[in-house]
Amino acid sequence: MAQSPGTTRRTFLTRTAASALGAGALAAAGGRAAAAVPTASGTSATARLAPSPDVHIFYYPWYGSPAVSGSWRHWPQGGLTPPDRIGSDFYPVAGAYDSGDRAVVDRHMGWLAQARTGVLVTSWWGRGGYEDQRVPLLLDAAAAHGLEVAWHIEPYAGRTAQSVVDDIGYLIQRYGGHPAFHRDAAHGDRGAYYVFESLRIVDWTPLDQVADRAIVLAQTTDVSKVAHFGGMYTYDAIAAGNNPQWAGPAAYCRDHGMVWAPSIGPGYIDDRAVPGNTTPTLERADGATYDLEWNNALSPANGGPPTWVSITSFNEWHEGSQIEPATATPPTALSYRTYGGAYGRTGRAAETAYLDRTAYWVGRFEAAARRR
Repeated sequence: MAQSPGTTRRTFLTRTAASALGAGALAAAGGRAAAAVPTASGTSATARLAPSPDVHIFYYPWYGSPAVSGSWRHWPQGGLTPPDRIGSDFYPVAGAYDSGDRAVVDRHMGWLAQARTGVLVTSWWGRGGYEDQRVPLLLDAAAAHGLEVAWHIEPYAGRTAQSVVDDIGYLIQRYGGHPAFHRDAAHGDRGAYYVFESLRIVDWTPLDQVADRAIVLAQTTDVSKVAHFGGMYTYDAIAAGNNPQWAGPAAYCRDHGMVWAPSIGPGYIDDRAVPGNTTPTLERADGATYDLEWNNALSPANGGPPTWVSITSFNEWHEGSQIEPATATPPTALSYRTYGGAYGRTGRAAETAYLDRTAYWVGRFEAAARRR
């Protein structure tokens, strides 16, 4: 999560939650062995099922390379020199890729389908920007894999409530005819628009203009801050592992006909991307952290199962929250972490462990939603 392209994303909500994250929560995540990923001939059986339209995952199309885009983008964060030295504590199986590379994006969509995440929520920084230019390719690749694309409206310079309304109109007009443009059949065929750092703006009255065609989600659990919104999400994977107390927001959304989409993730580390940053690391604990956060989201004590589950993230490499495969054999220019040990896997088998575990949990979520 970034406050502007090239920096990692920390909200004051995250800072507050992170500072309160005690050893107890981390012990709960890491003090038990995570169950093995269900496999069939080395592949999760659930991965062959259809992606779920109620599982959304945050996606970042902001990476660039000299070969495709003429220069490095995002990978040099932290003052590093790609391709072997990148602003991440993990290294992608796909290397220091370009988000405009058709082969890379198609591979991403295949991995998302394997994880059964039906809606990717793409980071969007305004009309005509680098991320906006990547949308046509993203839509085409998503459609080829039976996926849909929703929108993460970031805090670009000059963003206002009215500009967000205008952005929604632009996105619908420009991309709304594409088969991969997300619309939720259970909510009046309206699209999903997550507004990152929505609390920067106090008055969101203009959202009433698009309520008939857009589900706009505020990033908060404070129900006093969601007037005019159609839903709530959290983004913060650190807070999600620390007894998040989601029952209140879940009930509020249910009682007011709103979407509740709490966010969960496998871990957090931004040490390499932001040298000297004091944000705590949330260790993956061989997958136990991810399991804990899924359990928190689905637990009836937290108002679960929710309307949607949102996952932080597919490929926010700067913050180490990604489930995109990380290579088991990274370059030796820096000391990179791997997924070795996740759900009992080692070596190359561990590279896709979080994809397969996501597919497993999507099945659990679907089963819980049917009983709701």
